[in-house]
Amino acid sequence: MATTRTSRVYTISLPPELAQKAESLAERDSRTMSELFREAFRAYYAQETRRALDEIGEYAARRNPGYTEADVPRLIQEVRAEGRAGEGRDKDIRRKEVRGAKTLRRLSRTQR
Repeated sequence: MATTRTSRVYTISLPPELAQKAESLAERDSRTMSELFREAFRAYYAQETRRALDEIGEYAARRNPGYTEADVPRLIQEVRAEGRAGEGRDKDIRRKEVRGAKTLRRLSRTQR
């Protein structure tokens, strides 16, 4: 019975100098090349994630008009209240659209 591989296989190419450094590191740490590259990717991914979160934090800091954590519950209530008010407006608009469509249908029937 054949077993199914759970990992994906990639072929990469490295310049000779970088390949030698990678092989030396793998040998020094008693790792396979696969283990070395998995760890390198994890470190790179973590670094990029931190960089993205830092950018988001900087953007948020520029947009924050001085709110503190204590303001969050009040702001949530305000946004939810605005949403509920908007829902009421949306229902009114939808009711008017339905009335208008019914009127148009009635008019089109009388013009036949």
